[in-house]
Amino acid sequence: MATPREIRWGILATGAISITFTKDLLVDPNTRGVSNIKHTVVAAASSTSAARAQSFLQDVKAPSTAKAYGSYEELVRDPDVEIIYVATPHSHHYQNVMLCLEAGKHVLCEKAFTVNAQQARILAEKAKEKGVFLAEAFWTRYFDLTNYVRDVVHSGRLGTVYRVFSDASARLSPEANFGDSKHRLVNPNLAGGALLDLGVYSLTWPFLVFWKPDSQPEVVSSITKYEQTSVDESTTMLLTFPRPASSGGNAHAVATTSIRIGNVSGAANPVPCVRIQGELGELQLFSLAQCPDTTKLIFKDGTVEDKTWPKPGPGKGSGWYNGYLNHMGPEGEGAGMFWEADDAAFAIIEGRTEGKHMSMGETLAVMEVMDKVRQQGGVRYPDSLESVEYPLSL
Repeated sequence: MATPREIRWGILATGAISITFTKDLLVDPNTRGVSNIKHTVVAAASSTSAARAQSFLQDVKAPSTAKAYGSYEELVRDPDVEIIYVATPHSHHYQNVMLCLEAGKHVLCEKAFTVNAQQARILAEKAKEKGVFLAEAFWTRYFDLTNYVRDVVHSGRLGTVYRVFSDASARLSPEANFGDSKHRLVNPNLAGGALLDLGVYSLTWPFLVFWKPDSQPEVVSSITKYEQTSVDESTTMLLTFPRPASSGGNAHAVATTSIRIGNVSGAANPVPCVRIQGELGELQLFSLAQCPDTTKLIFKDGTVEDKTWPKPGPGKGSGWYNGYLNHMGPEGEGAGMFWEADDAAFAIIEGRTEGKHMSMGETLAVMEVMDKVRQQGGVRYPDSLESVEYPLSL
């Protein structure tokens, strides 16, 4: 058997999402049926200090040889690093990703990809100029569950699909939870608000079903602002995806996102976060739009197909857990972020420069929709965050 190709990662930023990603990254790929690649972490950087980066490496049980840096500049100069996972707040993505690309590194960048479409477009052009991989780290697009959704939609089991409802919301009181207004969800200096943080997830399902590279949806939206900081607290979007009459005519989607409200759903009263409706039935997803774990396929004749989608990992009895902040998954199950990392690895091996299930074209299209929504609702961030000037200290 051939030796697996080792992919050498650098981790830029050491917050909660980096911990989740890196713990998943270091799970043996054989646990998910992947035998020809292996991930390793060779370095991590914190903008706070090298000591913070070292603590992060110990927390995620990175190899003892992994280097800890106290600046992002040191990380991108490390010749052992071939791909960098960027997990700073999205307010800083443009500056951080450009730093990596200028150094000739492959990049997997968290969502929202940037603050606006212009920034995303310039980064895509820079990646093309450098001949490196660049993708939005849209973990949801790489789940086994999502592959099932694609198959149901494109195989015609629902007939022609006409409409998608999708909600990604936090259901948190911003006053009670973020009273000082410094949290990224409500802080305009971190490009806060529901839309860029959560709305990308409500948009991803209509885009997965309807979006084509040669067409852009129209959007009409309504925003309620959070009074204390003027970021969007709740946003509702009505999208129209152009489609010829021969394919059923224009398709519609309603995508919603909110900090304050959301589905009240649980085992006793499951409420779908996504509904994909076709002429022969509908596909419902539960429980959260960013990481659904259950599907219900309902046909017009009353037939129902229920499925649950546990994630692979070291398995029960391993004593290993992963999750986000204090929300841990079942023992031995990964969070599901390793699949996007696997795709980046295969892209490097194949010479592919974009994500298999989230191209830069689609990332740009989503950013353009969110630009329009912010414009319609009068939401603008500080000029430094909207700027395409580089380098720029934020």
